[in-house]
Amino acid sequence: MPDFRASDGVRLNYFVWGEAGERPPVLLHHGFAASALLNWHGTGVVQALLDGGRQVIAIDARGHGTSDAPTDPALYGEVRLARDVGELLDHLGVKQVDLAGYSMGAVTALIFASGDDRVRRLWIGGVGEAVIDLGGVETRLLPPGALIAALEADQRPADMHPGVAEFRIFAERTGGHLKALAAQARSLHAAPIALDKVRMPTRLVAGDQDPLARHPQRLADALPDAELIILPGTHLGVCGIPEFAESIVAFVN
Repeated sequence: MPDFRASDGVRLNYFVWGEAGERPPVLLHHGFAASALLNWHGTGVVQALLDGGRQVIAIDARGHGTSDAPTDPALYGEVRLARDVGELLDHLGVKQVDLAGYSMGAVTALIFASGDDRVRRLWIGGVGEAVIDLGGVETRLLPPGALIAALEADQRPADMHPGVAEFRIFAERTGGHLKALAAQARSLHAAPIALDKVRMPTRLVAGDQDPLARHPQRLADALPDAELIILPGTHLGVCGIPEFAESIVAFVN
């Protein structure tokens, strides 16, 4: 698969499906502990977009999938991930995209869209009011310290916080780089995002049983041109239902 070197030397893999058309490509950014194939290809999103006549680009974020997985927290954080998105577009010579991001990828997409005019339409999912209150993912219900400890432990701790356990088990089952994921968890974005500068049409999707996307209407209301769609499902489970892929295709098309 193709790759490129980010400006700090980290090698990042990406995927390109379909041919360029009259409309811009759709760039997909996955969530924490997932990958491009898990979050987007395995859930049918890529095929649905191809069926809709779109070219699709997806990146394996640093520390995830088949990209390099350094363990220095200084090489992580959603600001750095957003920079990777811009450098991938530079590498490909892409002038405009429709951008979709889920969970960690949603925070990354918001940061990128707030400072780069190459985004035509923005789809985000798996986040809620924590983006306003905390600058990123919902750490009030998923304590970073507990998540870091669980990811750095050689053996799965027996007394893990339930939400932490879900991510540790998910990372193990998918072959995730646990120490690299811990480095990202140490660098979670926790500063205000210039949501007023995210002026392109935006769709926010949240699962009705997703505690990490609490009160998503607050986030939708804080964005200049956003609509909210609630789908049935949990944080991880909602990605697998047909309506999830349909919510992206219908919006970008």
